[in-house]
Amino acid sequence: MTSLLSSAFVYLGAAVLIVPVSKRLGLGSVLGYLLAGILIGPIFHFVGAETHDVQHVAEFGVVMMLFLIGLELEPAMLWKLRAKLFGLGGLQVVLTILVIAALAMLLGQPWQVAVAAGCVLALSSTAIVLQTLGEKGLLGSPGGQSAFSVLLFQDIAVIPMLALLPMLALPGLTGHAESHEAATLLDGMPAWQKAALIVAVIGGIVGGAHFLTRPFFRYIARSRLREIYTATALALVVGIAALMSLIGLSPALGAFVAGVVLADSEYRHELESTLEPFKGLLLGLFFITVGAGIDFDLLFNEFGTILCLTLAVMLVKAAVLHVLGKLFRQRGLNNRLFALSLAQAGEFGFVLLSFVVQNAVMPQAVADRLLLVVALSMLFTPLLFIVYEKFPRAAAVGQDPRQADTIAEENPIIILGHGRFGQIIDGLLESCGYHTTVIDYDVETVEGLLARYGIKTYFGDASRPELLEAAGIAKAQLLVVAIDNAERATAIVEEARKRYPQLPILARAYDRRHVYALYRAGAQEIVRETFDAAMRSGRIALEMLGMDIALAQKISDFYYHRDRHSVRLMADAYDPDLPRFGNERMAMIAKADDAETEAMIAALLRGEEVDWKPEADLTAPSP
Repeated sequence: MTSLLSSAFVYLGAAVLIVPVSKRLGLGSVLGYLLAGILIGPIFHFVGAETHDVQHVAEFGVVMMLFLIGLELEPAMLWKLRAKLFGLGGLQVVLTILVIAALAMLLGQPWQVAVAAGCVLALSSTAIVLQTLGEKGLLGSPGGQSAFSVLLFQDIAVIPMLALLPMLALPGLTGHAESHEAATLLDGMPAWQKAALIVAVIGGIVGGAHFLTRPFFRYIARSRLREIYTATALALVVGIAALMSLIGLSPALGAFVAGVVLADSEYRHELESTLEPFKGLLLGLFFITVGAGIDFDLLFNEFGTILCLTLAVMLVKAAVLHVLGKLFRQRGLNNRLFALSLAQAGEFGFVLLSFVVQNAVMPQAVADRLLLVVALSMLFTPLLFIVYEKFPRAAAVGQDPRQADTIAEENPIIILGHGRFGQIIDGLLESCGYHTTVIDYDVETVEGLLARYGIKTYFGDASRPELLEAAGIAKAQLLVVAIDNAERATAIVEEARKRYPQLPILARAYDRRHVYALYRAGAQEIVRETFDAAMRSGRIALEMLGMDIALAQKISDFYYHRDRHSVRLMADAYDPDLPRFGNERMAMIAKADDAETEAMIAALLRGEEVDWKPEADLTAPSP
């Protein structure tokens, strides 16, 4: 018992200490887990032979990951992304496998091992890439969207890989690999019976997930016991995994299928929130065991070979991605972002390496070298994004995949951004007879609006002063900045205020910190994108709790102006160089204002009049 507790403490302690540091350094959590494993394994030898047994338990995190991925894949979303998902993503996986397999065969590997290596290396790191794209504000760019589609297809492609790779087993390795076939229900059955049983089990999983889980979860939900719901969610995934293992198929396959079936269930989000912590912990444990199992002696003895293989893999993947990007009309920096962001191998590579060794598809010696290649390529990923940022104008998210449109009209109102926020403003103004010039940097938005609705939206990068000049900003009566990138929005407001001091500017803000930044940049009216919806929700909540409708409206209106008053006061004390919660002056203003607001609202609730007017609303001073 003591040994078990000591090992658990070592694994968890390493994760707690190393992963936050890794994230702060921009390396991501996956690399943090790998580094933690390297420290407790090859370097300090805190763990030993038990790592292999722990890895078998931790692999269940992969099953949970695929179940949760299935929950995200609603048919409607898949259909919307079908061109990039199956076209771009499918070609990337297939072509990368073919190229890497051909190169591996040239190096003397059997074709089975070569194909398995291609499958392992064709996948990229979903965790690292999506996290980095999001942190850098690149996920919404055309290159970022293409990368997301390819990553999504790669996650789906893992399922057929897990199902088909065991068919490539090498006879000479069968005796040395861990065989799972002896424990299946298919032993001794004729081929047609095996096929019938497999179809029946998968059909049962699909039918059960669709028809039985809903009433069963409703029954469990009535118990109002959170731990029973958690146990039910775990039992669902564990049961499906066990059932698939009994018929000799991948547990991950069954979990993925069940997840897809439940994607439109009303319990989808509850399942996600319940299983996410278990998935994250088990996957983290899996990556720690991978790091702990890295053969550093092999790395040092063959460092030149391993490094060359790693660079060759990344070069091959980047070349394939670059060519495909051009075929799918990616241009300039978008195509470079697309190619560089996905050039590494990914976390599923570790899973597949363990899988192909267990199923006698690849010798352990080859897998050990590929494991080092996968790990090194992931370690190099932050460097790839640094390379991307060195390209000229890389900071311009959504670099034009085509030339900016020529704007041949001048209207009194210019709206930057025609997404879910800007289109509401544009629609209201147009309905009232005002003429607007709308500019957006997303090609699909621009072309889709014109083709389907006949709405003229100009394509271009609004951070370019010459584009706004062509739109007639010098004579404009109002500039509306409704784009969804905080940094670019602030930069545009700052430049516009500098060039056109008298121009009224209305800006969309992401959150309070963005409000402060826009205020400093010179926006005259600032609207937090979720503030009004939250205020309305708060008023409805008061009504649902029994408050009189008129009083709820009065309290809501009062709180609305008090909050804007508070933000205006705090904006004066805002210092972008201080951490989020490190500005003592802002904290003091917030505490004092909150106390004053509570006292005033208490008076209103008692039916008293409050002598306060919203004279300090958030309006930027004249420049």
